[in-house]
Amino acid sequence: MNNMEQFENVVIFHHPLISHKVAILRDEKTSMKEFRELIEEITTLMTFECLKEGVPTETRLVKTPLEVCEQEVVKDNSIVIVPILRAGLGMVNGIHVLFPSAKVGHIGMYRNEETLEPCEYYCKLPDGIEDKLVLVVDPMLATGGSACDAITNLKKRGCKHIKFMAVIGAPEGVSKVAKAHPDVTIFVSTLDRCLNEKGYILPGLGDAGDRLFGTK
Repeated sequence: MNNMEQFENVVIFHHPLISHKVAILRDEKTSMKEFRELIEEITTLMTFECLKEGVPTETRLVKTPLEVCEQEVVKDNSIVIVPILRAGLGMVNGIHVLFPSAKVGHIGMYRNEETLEPCEYYCKLPDGIEDKLVLVVDPMLATGGSACDAITNLKKRGCKHIKFMAVIGAPEGVSKVAKAHPDVTIFVSTLDRCLNEKGYILPGLGDAGDRLFGTK
């Protein structure tokens, strides 16, 4: 089902600049270098919307050339980026452009090719992550299994403020995560048609990890 309006925690982008970049991203002729740059650029554009609400802020005094004023700023050490390995690594720099001091945790997930179920093989998170705003990122939200498990594991570790970002999403995966974690806002730049029998998104863009890192 392609209608995401039933989910209050799902945000699908409808931005011509993002659409333009996704078109290039999909092209099988796009080089690894350009693919990586596009993932980062789209992530940066999405981050503006993703962090419009719910970001910890504080008021500071700033001395301008003319006077002292109060200015709202993002609190130091308040945001943690958690990419789902390995493709999620491609989105980290896109957020660091805006928040260069954000710490990075890592959750390693792989998909069983027979069952399509996710399996965790690695987890390393910054101390105090339970008190931070956590941005979980993965370019592809396909079946939703890895995203659901990653978010569940973060909640088990005490994380209470989580947002999820994906560049391309399938209706099946978006619905699964939205239902499993109604308290997590899901941001997807582009909603595609469906999954094929192997669990790949159509029309999609192939394997994001392979295209980011030049592997097969």
